[in-house]
Amino acid sequence: MKRTRVVATGVATSLTLALALAACAPADEGGSGDTGGTPEAGDITLWLAGSDTSDELRQYLVDTFAEENPGSTLTIEEQDWTDLVTKLTTALPDAANTPDVVEIGNTQAPTFTYAGAFREISPELYEELGGDKLLQSFVEAGSIDDTKYALPYYYGSRYMFYRKDIWTKAGLEVPKTLEEFGDSVKKLQSKKQSGFAIGGQDWRNGISWVFANGGELAVKDGDQWTSTLSDPNTVKGLEQWQDVFEGASNLPPTAKDEAYWDFLNDGTDGEAPDGATIMAPGWARWSLGDMTKNDKGEEVRDGMADDSKFDIFALPGVDGGVAPVFAGGSNMAVSAKSQHPELADNLLRIIYSDEYQTMLAKAGLGPANSDFDKLMTVDEDGNPNKFGEVTVETAQASKLTPAAPGWAAVEGALVYEELFQKIAEGGDVTAIAKEYDAKLTPMLNGQAG
Repeated sequence: MKRTRVVATGVATSLTLALALAACAPADEGGSGDTGGTPEAGDITLWLAGSDTSDELRQYLVDTFAEENPGSTLTIEEQDWTDLVTKLTTALPDAANTPDVVEIGNTQAPTFTYAGAFREISPELYEELGGDKLLQSFVEAGSIDDTKYALPYYYGSRYMFYRKDIWTKAGLEVPKTLEEFGDSVKKLQSKKQSGFAIGGQDWRNGISWVFANGGELAVKDGDQWTSTLSDPNTVKGLEQWQDVFEGASNLPPTAKDEAYWDFLNDGTDGEAPDGATIMAPGWARWSLGDMTKNDKGEEVRDGMADDSKFDIFALPGVDGGVAPVFAGGSNMAVSAKSQHPELADNLLRIIYSDEYQTMLAKAGLGPANSDFDKLMTVDEDGNPNKFGEVTVETAQASKLTPAAPGWAAVEGALVYEELFQKIAEGGDVTAIAKEYDAKLTPMLNGQAG
């Protein structure tokens, strides 16, 4: 099953979004989770983004909600990632048409949270749903100070998928440091084949080099965010990424986050692949390799089925270990304009229940509650599952983009795509970093860039 994630580009600035959502306010003075007794029956809507939540998981939510809330119904509507922000900006302030519960990308959560789009989750409900066991970087993305508004739904980490046969033929082993990785993929580069297939604009993978070198994209001082691309550690990471791109990738500087799995698969008539290594979220597994049959007899791809050809490893850190990578995934929140906040809370209780968290883990989606991570590291027979082990390992070392109020505006304006393209074109990293610090700092704080 092929899964792709595309960032929404429908927001020019977070100030515009905040104005559009200005009418959003909690339905009552209390936060979510403050009700007592049985809520009045009603019909609620859950917006899910993309197709990552399977039909089985969706049916479980619908059936369990109906069973636990007699007389009430749950309707699930799927929204496309490409226009999710635009649709939420329109729907959330409209009490008559707002979805009650929404899935939103973890990098989009801060802007909507600061704009007042979500209902507060009370401390009592937060503890009931998992509390500190929930993935804290995602919790922080949906919080203002100590007040929670959006909680993690699932995570997906990034790591290296590689052609084990090509690496072995070249006499290369899994690298132990970030420098070794760069040296290895540059040795594998040729006119036909990228040693490391990555696009020049692909900042979501590229920022791993920044994090690995101790750099940050931005820091918060008081209530203000400051872009820190000019920090020496950040510059060092960007220069290291520039060196790897120039020496190992045949993709153009203008290429974004491509369907990289195509570069690892054999071409027509058995032609050699166009790439030896890619960096991608875990769901790329289902787009790699030849067609095979799963336990249900369905024709699928599974890149981990042929372990003589495909394998994975975590991007190593500067001095070994695991490099911090950008974590993908989603948050869940209750609309501030929901007409059925008590029923929305009950849906959250189902989503964060042991049963549903178990189902997420077994489906290969990183569960919000860390107690269930271990389910990803073994298969149904209790044997070690390397795919799950690396997912958990890299997720535990992962980082998120800054939880700044203007982050959605930054993404919508494709600022980091511009930045990384200029670096990929061979520009002076220090000068570029200084230029974009001046552009990004006001945007991060909700001002026009």
